[in-house]
Amino acid sequence: MYDKIKILALISQKQVKNFELESLIYGSIEVREDKYIYIHARENGLLVTKYVGEYTDVLYNLLLSNNLRAKELKKEIKNIEKELKRLDYIDEELTRKVSDNIDLAKRNLVNTIYKQAILEGVVTTLSDTENIIEGGIVNNMTPNDILKIINLKHAWEFILNKNIILSKTDFNTLSMINRLVLEGFYYNAGMLRTLPVDIGGTTWKPDIPIEMEVKNDIDKIVNSSKSIIDTAIELLLYVVRKQMFIDGNKRTSVIFANHYLISKGKGLIVIPVDKINKYKELLINYYETNNKKEISKFLKDNCYIKFR
Repeated sequence: MYDKIKILALISQKQVKNFELESLIYGSIEVREDKYIYIHARENGLLVTKYVGEYTDVLYNLLLSNNLRAKELKKEIKNIEKELKRLDYIDEELTRKVSDNIDLAKRNLVNTIYKQAILEGVVTTLSDTENIIEGGIVNNMTPNDILKIINLKHAWEFILNKNIILSKTDFNTLSMINRLVLEGFYYNAGMLRTLPVDIGGTTWKPDIPIEMEVKNDIDKIVNSSKSIIDTAIELLLYVVRKQMFIDGNKRTSVIFANHYLISKGKGLIVIPVDKINKYKELLINYYETNNKKEISKFLKDNCYIKFR
């Protein structure tokens, strides 16, 4: 989990440094006719010559300064790339299908977060949800409800990041999602619970989760021979029934399943507002019986937004 946080920070630093490097005018300096300044530099492997301007001491010294800064930036970028390689990061490109699926998720983000907030009992409207996501001020909601929506935004932004979508749908990804969902509520967000929990509407209690078992179970689900949508639903149901975190398991399970689904370019899973009561009813039955047949069919028939 912490490697992924570090990778994201390094990628962000690299982007900033690349932007600064691209904005610099630098290269081998040539003064023609004691009057005109040109620079020679390589762009995409080709040597190019550019006219910069008429000679002045200020311009000449600026180019010298730019050359020094460019050298520093290239060295810093190279060090970042070495660290990313040490962390086993591979800079791959998204397929067109996955990229389009991410765009679909982003276009539906406000509506998706609104539905998840309602599922959690947050008193909000679609308009207020959109306002919060866009950084606006809402006066008719509690600070806790506002924070839940902000956290959902951060968790979705996390899984929709190119580098995270290219990462495995594994325990580390799951833990990071829960950490973001519960940020500001629990100091141990993202960590497996070590105490028993009660679930509203039932006397059934889940076992205390064991990290190695959870990791193995997730890997088995992801590597099963089931269809992509069935695997995503299996991940969702596993996480929500295991109740492995102190709170936020329903939110975490849906976002985790969507990480897998979107990474395959196969759509979204979202619980519609008018189906929430039925979903909760089926969840209770699933908790108590561990029979996932009915709730799996419900999720596929009512909550699955197919993509192509």
